Amino acid sequence: MSTDQTQQPAADSPFRGEADARDTAPQYVLPLVVRIERAAPPPRTDALETAARAVLVMLSDERSVGEGEWARAMRDWQDARIRKVVRRARGAEWRRAEALPGITVTGTSAEVRVFPPVPLDGWPKDLARLQVSGTDLDDPEPPPPADPAAPVLWLNPDLNMSAGKAMAQAGHAAQLAWWELTDADRAAWCEAGFPLSVRTARPADFSALVGSGLPLVRDAGFTEIAPGSCTVVADHPGLR
Repeated sequence: MSTDQTQQPAADSPFRGEADARDTAPQYVLPLVVRIERAAPPPRTDALETAARAVLVMLSDERSVGEGEWARAMRDWQDARIRKVVRRARGAEWRRAEALPGITVTGTSAEVRVFPPVPLDGWPKDLARLQVSGTDLDDPEPPPPADPAAPVLWLNPDLNMSAGKAMAQAGHAAQLAWWELTDADRAAWCEAGFPLSVRTARPADFSALVGSGLPLVRDAGFTEIAPGSCTVVADHPGLR
């Protein structure tokens, strides 16, 4: 699986749980670190949306394509299972993470730093020591309705995911949408700064979305939820 692909059928998603050739390839992971200061944690929805945008920024960065310095790692990562792991940092931990090669993406108040893929068992020590747990976040106020004219990543209302897990799943959905878009739609999305919303669908709506043919993430079941669970549907205007 390489970055020059424009389409990735949902039935052949690299996020599905069934074993295939991707499982025999060397396994890499895309690290994401969310800044969670004790006194001012970000709202959950803002963190999810910022994580999804961070994945898109990494995919579109000139260092990730062609002969860029991160391109080989990106190709190796996408040739295997598309794993993402979200860890949290604060204070000095966050400053050490910012010193490593990567990209920091900001939302309304959320900050997420995304790093080039690393081997599954080869994390830099300043990232490996960060905690995966403790990423439970809340929305002080319900998020506003999603703009139907803009991309929306619809979460499965029947799944109870931690914020960190949901951030990774939102990133998966954004990536599937990116792969399926035309080059023109990709360029337009990138130039606009990757606007998107992450919302929890109503149960009846999610059932319809799963059958709509839009990009669908089926989790591999490594953490929190059962293998094959439908977690997110990516609804982008360019794919309707």
